[in-house]
Amino acid sequence: MSIRHSLLALLQDRPRYGYQLRIEFEDRTGSAWPLNIGQVYTTLDRLERDSLVRKDGADGEGHVIYSITAEGRAEVRGWFTSPVPRSSPPRNELAIKLALALTLPGVDVGAAIHSQRAVSIRALQDYTKARRDMASHQRPTDTARLLVLDSLIFQTEAEVRWLDLCEARLMQLAGPG
Repeated sequence: MSIRHSLLALLQDRPRYGYQLRIEFEDRTGSAWPLNIGQVYTTLDRLERDSLVRKDGADGEGHVIYSITAEGRAEVRGWFTSPVPRSSPPRNELAIKLALALTLPGVDVGAAIHSQRAVSIRALQDYTKARRDMASHQRPTDTARLLVLDSLIFQTEAEVRWLDLCEARLMQLAGPG
């Protein structure tokens, strides 16, 4: 996930200080990816260093206000018009964990799969309930949150299906018996 581009995108709307950016990001994404405020300010410092944002001074309460530069607008425009690269898949901790478990003695891979499936199914139920609740009284501003929830639902469904496949392959390895 690109915090850099997300913050730039939010600054296109209007100048903000770090905490406002954090709240706005979490609000617009349904709090699916909480941001650490330190990460927000570190990213803003880098964006300023790269001339993509500038400090506009402080508001009356001492908050430093940031605004996007022309270079920043060009950067975020490029981000929105470019596909997310699929050339190198993101690290998947679960896939790494199960791959290693299969190759190490004494690890109960079946138990690891079972444990993860239970957590994934619970998450799927929670996402589905949240989506149903939001959709039942949807406001026009909820569309972004619904898209995020849909993405989480599809990813979790795929994970559960993959865990089923892992379990089936384990059974094949064990052979008849």
